[in-house]
This record gives sequence, structure tokens and C-alpha cells, in this order.
Amino acid sequence: MSTRSEHQTVPLSVLLKRELANEKIDRPEIVHGQASQSKKGEDYTFLKTECERSIGDGVSTFSIFALLDGHNGSAAALYVKEHLLSNILAAVPADLNRDEWVNALPRALVAGFVKTDKDFQEKAQTSGTTVTIVIIEGWVVTVASVGDSRCILESAEGDIYYLTTDHRLECNEEERNRITESGGEVGRLNTGGGAEIGPLRCWPGGLCLSRSIGDMDVGEYIVPVPHVKQVKLSSGGGRLIISSDGVWDALSADAAVDCCRGMPADTSATQIVKEALQAKGLQDDTTCIVVDILPQEKLPAPLPPTKRPGKGVFKGIFRKRSSESSSQVDQEFIEPDFVEELYEAGSAMLSQRLDTKYPLCNMFRLFMCAVCQIELKTGEGISIHAGSITPRKLRPWDGPFLCSSCQEKREAMEGKRPSGVRHSSESD
Repeated sequence: MSTRSEHQTVPLSVLLKRELANEKIDRPEIVHGQASQSKKGEDYTFLKTECERSIGDGVSTFSIFALLDGHNGSAAALYVKEHLLSNILAAVPADLNRDEWVNALPRALVAGFVKTDKDFQEKAQTSGTTVTIVIIEGWVVTVASVGDSRCILESAEGDIYYLTTDHRLECNEEERNRITESGGEVGRLNTGGGAEIGPLRCWPGGLCLSRSIGDMDVGEYIVPVPHVKQVKLSSGGGRLIISSDGVWDALSADAAVDCCRGMPADTSATQIVKEALQAKGLQDDTTCIVVDILPQEKLPAPLPPTKRPGKGVFKGIFRKRSSESSSQVDQEFIEPDFVEELYEAGSAMLSQRLDTKYPLCNMFRLFMCAVCQIELKTGEGISIHAGSITPRKLRPWDGPFLCSSCQEKREAMEGKRPSGVRHSSESD
């Protein structure tokens, strides 16, 4: 005869708590600190270690660290701080498991950046901002950036990795070519008599960057499409240093890592800012965020105690995930002893960045605009592949799709219509 306890159901809240406990076994400890010295008051940060993947979840959480370096005022940086995360999460399909959610992030980041820029430009304010946003889910770190703030990683093994790409016209020939092909001009400030001074800038407007959010007075070929890199750390964790150009104009990655070796995260951020100011003085807003990603059993300790000889700054030493690896379940039980590159893309073309290998019916909502997430009626959406430089045979149901407004935004960024042209519906 069965007893009552054998048939007693377990409350959902208990199951969720058990799931959370199991997930935490595979989760690192996140310890962070930040420091800044202000000259113009246009640097802003957003730091949160317990963000819910979906409202009311409470179990599936991630950490986010964002640095916004505004220019021509602080309006764009403040707007991004308030709206970017919600726009990113709105672009992630519902009911995804942990691996699917991480895999969906790169595309959602692109959509969120573009929507935030599009919405801010409708306010007709000329401010702009760089954006570097870091999302940590378990041992996976995803970084999206526009502009010249940087995020570097020092792994537990002592190697240093760049997780961002600078979008400065001075050092990025590919971006210079893209702007001129889209209708912009690139050159130095002309003081008269043929003398040119300063860094390369985009004209009109004179912006030194090729990508940002805002900056509607410069032209929409200054795009908000971010460079995205996603890596999985080794089981030993690592340290992230996220800083504005006020730091990187004064310190190399090696110098930033070395000056705070042996210090906890909060002290490290303060020390990096101090070193930058000692090197070049307070010439710009100077902000630094340091994030230590540590195994649960370890106390928040400095990383690592001594620098391994022969290590330096590398951009391409990641161990890449094999394309033949089809089982993510199997990989969950393998603790790599290296930093593994899962994803990287930097193209400014939405047709490349919003495309996906995942079945649309399973991973992404078919009748939604891929950028602004509004519902589309049958036949109303415009395929993201329409008008691509390398067109392929399209069928009426080949998505993802854009609404007419986001399609106009895409065409403006690609130089297919004059920048700044507004339809009457946009100016009302």
C-alpha cells in the first residue's frame, strides 16, 4: 500500500530553487569595482549582477556591465543607459533554454543597438555615445561595442585578449572605406592654407569614430551596428578590464593589467585610473570597470599573483569551437583549460548580422520586425536580404524581416538613400 508521501507533489517553488542551486554549481563568482575621474561629465556606467532573463523568472540570471562614453552632451549616453538592455532582451525569443539564450545574444545585441539608435535619433538630439556592454552568463562572456572604449580579458592562465575592436577612423581602414562608399567624407581638420591637423574625422560633423549610437548630425553612415565577440572562459576564470579612451590613450593593455596585479577588483579600477592620470593628466573623462570572474570555491582574490613569462597582448590566440561539434550537451561536461572563442562578427551590414542558422520557427518570431520587434502582417515585412550586395534566390517567406521604418534605417546606413532624409510620418 502506497503512503501519502510517495504521491506527494513537489511545489514549483522548490523545484525552481533546486534548479537554481544546480545552476550555481556551474556558475562563477562575480566581483567587480569601478572608478572614474570626470572632466566633462559624459561617462556613464551600468552594472548589475542579478539580471533576470525574463521578468519574474528569479532563477535564470546573468550579469551586465556597460560603459557609455558620451560626446556632444550626455543625452545619448543617458538614453542608452535607460533603454539599451530592455531593447536587447526584447529581441531574444521567449522560452529558450540556457544554451539557446546564449546563442541568441549576438543577434539580439545587434537588434538592440540599432533600435536604441533609431529611437534616440527620433528625438532629434545631436548627442552621441560609444557603448561597450558585457554580458556574463555562467562562464560565457559576450561583449558588444561601438566606438573606442575597450574591454580586455586576462585569463587565469595569464594571457591577455582583446574582446573589442576600435572604431576609430585613424586606425581602421575598413571603416574608412565603408563610410566613403556610403557617401561620407573622411579627412583631417583643415586650418586653412592646406594645413591639416588632428585625427581623421568624418564630415559633416567631424566625428573621429565610425560607429556610435546617436550623432544624427553626422549622417547615418556612422552606424550603431556593434562588433560582437563571445568567449567561454577556462574553469579558472579571468579578469575583465572595461575602460573608456581616457584610460587606453594613456595605458597599453599590458600596463593596465600589470599596474593592478595582486589587487582586488575595486582597488584595481582605482589604480588603473590613477596610472592613466599620472601618464597623461586629466584630458578626458577617465572611467574603468574591473570584473573578476572566479570559481565559486575561490575567495575574491587578485588574478593571477605573478605574470607568466612570455605572455603579452594577442588578438587571435583563441581556441575556436569546432564547427563539427554538434552536441552542446556534451560540451557542458567538458571544462576547457583555455579560452574558447564561440562567436565573433563585426560587419556593418544588417543582412549579415541579423541572419541566422537557427530555424526561424524555433528560435525567432517569424512575423516580427527583427529590429524593433513590432508585429508584421502577412506580406508586410521586407526580407533582410532584399537589396543585398550578394543577392540570393529569395522566397516570399525568407526572413528575417524588417518593418518599413527599419528598412529605411538600414538603407540609410548602407548609403542607399541620402542621410538625414525624413518622411513626414517621422517628423510629425
